[in-house]
Amino acid sequence: MDFTFTEEQQAAAEAAKGVFAGVAPDAVPSPALTPGAVAETYDRALWARLADADLLSLLLDARYGGAGLDTIALCLVLRESAQVLARVPLLESSAAAAAVQAYGGEEAKADLLARAGRGETVLTVAAHGRTGHDPAEQSVTARQDGATWVLDGVQTAVPWAYDADVTLVPAHTGTGRTVLALVPRGHEGAHLAEQFSTSGERLGELRLASARLAARDVIDTDGAWEWLRDLLATGTCALALGLGERVLRMTGEYTGKREQFGFPIATFQAVAVQAADRYIDLRAMEATLWQAAWRIASGVPGPLPAAGDVAVAKIWAAEGVRRVVQTAQHLHGGFGADVDYPLHRYHAWAKHLELSLGPAAAHEEALGDLLAAHPPA
Repeated sequence: MDFTFTEEQQAAAEAAKGVFAGVAPDAVPSPALTPGAVAETYDRALWARLADADLLSLLLDARYGGAGLDTIALCLVLRESAQVLARVPLLESSAAAAAVQAYGGEEAKADLLARAGRGETVLTVAAHGRTGHDPAEQSVTARQDGATWVLDGVQTAVPWAYDADVTLVPAHTGTGRTVLALVPRGHEGAHLAEQFSTSGERLGELRLASARLAARDVIDTDGAWEWLRDLLATGTCALALGLGERVLRMTGEYTGKREQFGFPIATFQAVAVQAADRYIDLRAMEATLWQAAWRIASGVPGPLPAAGDVAVAKIWAAEGVRRVVQTAQHLHGGFGADVDYPLHRYHAWAKHLELSLGPAAAHEEALGDLLAAHPPA
């Protein structure tokens, strides 16, 4: 196996490091200090710097001003963003634009992609269904009425819903197919209600009541939603990995300086063993992440569909990031809960990532279904 990244992928990661170098995690708004939403909108100054560095168009083709890179490159950038708790819709907008490029019509591509790559248009995805536990595509119905599509239903916890210009909404038809509807913000029949994540970010409950869309605004290509869902889940794993790596590094620095009985607590066996266990978690998270990203990027067939590798990665990411932040809090002692120290912010973000796109148990069930449907030869 060759785990070496290409020069282009490494260049994307280096560019991301440069952009995120100026972000201070201890300056990120704290959910412990702010009732309701921690901020009215995302970090627009950082978003502009990402656009200037061409990091919002990584997955787009050259004709839309993009670099034509793959899922692995995006995950490398997302990994860097999570280390500093970057408050930007990088995953959602990049993934949605990639789905439009891969499956959308020419009019939608012309309207959205170049502007999304420049950061002028922000996209997001309604991927959590009505409750956060049921399949997202089952929460909204889509039916054709002449030349238009009519949407009804509810999607919960839509990230950046109040900021996004367009939300991609999966919906099921009467024939059991899944379509992706491109719903503009403020569209007639589409209403938002405020929700808040554990990280303090403002989410939106999207309610659709006889919302009508032209056929050009609905992607009805088979497999579009499944591909987008896998890309979002894999990107979430990259965020979890980056966050976990930063937290373990913070823990190592703290335990190397904190002394008890005249010695740094990092030299105590009980502390070292716990840190070593979390390092193993991170390496497992990393290996499964790159396997899933490679399957999506390459399209190479395997014993299971790519969704199987994505499920394995999300299981490790959800369980691993939770264990990493819990161990970090334990080894930091009371200092970890100090609101002047950034660890509590990482803990809040980790819980959000753990549950995004489904907790480990949901992906274990999905993996079991895939194994039953594709028994070993």
